[in-house]
Amino acid sequence: MITLLNDNFSQLNNFLHEKSFSKIFILVDENTHEYCLPILLGNMETDLAFEILEIEAGEEMKNIQTANQLWEILTEMKADRKALIINLGGGVITDMGGFVASTYKRGIQFINIPTTLLSMCDASIGGKTGIDLMHYKNMVGTFTFPEQIFVYPKFLDTLPFKELRSGFAEMLKHGLIADKAHWDNLIRIHTLDTEALIPHIQTSMDIKQDVVEKDFHEKNIRKTLNFGHTIGHAIESLCLEQGNPVLHGEAVAAGMICEAHLAYLENLISEEDAQLIIENIQRYYPYLDITDFKDEEIFALLLNDKKNIDSKINFSLLSEIGACTYDYECSQKNITGSLSFYRRLNDA
Repeated sequence: MITLLNDNFSQLNNFLHEKSFSKIFILVDENTHEYCLPILLGNMETDLAFEILEIEAGEEMKNIQTANQLWEILTEMKADRKALIINLGGGVITDMGGFVASTYKRGIQFINIPTTLLSMCDASIGGKTGIDLMHYKNMVGTFTFPEQIFVYPKFLDTLPFKELRSGFAEMLKHGLIADKAHWDNLIRIHTLDTEALIPHIQTSMDIKQDVVEKDFHEKNIRKTLNFGHTIGHAIESLCLEQGNPVLHGEAVAAGMICEAHLAYLENLISEEDAQLIIENIQRYYPYLDITDFKDEEIFALLLNDKKNIDSKINFSLLSEIGACTYDYECSQKNITGSLSFYRRLNDA
């Protein structure tokens, strides 16, 4: 399922030669069009006709209007059910491209070539596709595996620092929920750069893939991957709604701080472990100002979280560093307490 590409992309070319696709559509945004598409096209060997589909970059483009435009373009270009979509980009591109492919003509094949750390370690893996609805994250989507995921780590050299840091949040999450040794190795990194991160990418990919294989449709253990995301998605959604979008990993980092403190308030982890987690996340991530977000606004978003059942807010919370519970219902008092704790960090 996941293949690390060598410099001549021979694994991708073998895949294209072995399959009987009618046409190729390559989905990019303006950033991957400029920085990554030339590398792909310079190494891709195929006699098939291909078209480039470009959308604007940014989470705000991950909506039904963009999906509709792409469906219309595929229809106008007479894409049939043997066509292939190559999603070349970060999480928005792999989420959007997978959703469009899995719904067009009830499903055509697609592959992901992630170009950001976030998409390499998390977003492109696991068969979740989706778009945002209003300001609710990933509210509409499908569970559909890509035919293949091809990872070319050198694409990370094209990223600004903030994008590397955003993806690093998901790597930290993988260690916290499933592999303490991975967490310990990651927090030894002093400078977030490609050279320091590449040795740890495979471990994060393996953790994500292992969890997904055990629970594809997110009935049980896959929910642990949502650690930091319940509150993190609420913060991300409110920032997006107010026209001040933050990167996904920045919101997840804030969410992990809140939810680590929440796990302590719920007596799941010790104060010492909570403090260790929070202090290490703070080393890498700036404080996100949520003072203007009312608790009522955050709770309204928490109640719309996809994991909830019977209007109960279900969290995935750490039981120790390297292990995580799921479907955990917290007291409203402690949720409010975790938000207040995060707000106070700005005064520290």
